[in-house]
Amino acid sequence: MNLIYLLDLCAVAVCAITATLEARRRELDLFGVIVVAVISGIGGGTVRDILLGRLPVYWIHDPVYVVVGTVAGTLTFFLGRYLKLPKNFFLIPDAVGLALFTVIGTSIALKLDAPWLIASLMGVITGVFGGVIRDILCNEVPLIFRTDIYATASLAGALLLIALDHFDVSQNIAMLWAMASIIAIRLAAIRWHIHLPHLRSDI
Repeated sequence: MNLIYLLDLCAVAVCAITATLEARRRELDLFGVIVVAVISGIGGGTVRDILLGRLPVYWIHDPVYVVVGTVAGTLTFFLGRYLKLPKNFFLIPDAVGLALFTVIGTSIALKLDAPWLIASLMGVITGVFGGVIRDILCNEVPLIFRTDIYATASLAGALLLIALDHFDVSQNIAMLWAMASIIAIRLAAIRWHIHLPHLRSDI
């Protein structure tokens, strides 16, 4: 198994864990949690594959992704019943999932010879859409619209990966640097409440 495939499975698991932690606040039953976890885990990649014309989408011909999402969601569901976690603990694995999915989406687009702008957008879409779907299913305003820097961190990491690829940096090293930058930016934004300017409602 190559690095991208392993990271993709890890990303699905992390996103499923994040979705389960978020869904717990809505007191969903086990079936509801698994649905949210799996759809969140594969959602961003599904949108990416449709836009890039990679059909059938990746999890159709490799159901391991669905299995990983189901197992991660189920284990987190039962562990979450006995462990008391901080209210916003899910933001940490969410940052990791954002980084993993962003570099995967960008790398896949680059392998398909997509222009750098499209590749970066595919990275962002892969990174954020799982969380958007998760929040919609949990009847929440998507995190991307109500938190500190989020999609911007994803875009920065995608552009860094593209730049490193342009200068022929080893793929593994480039992906690690890109993931580290996304996680660092996102956690810094959470810690110091860094955000882009808001549109004022009193104008």
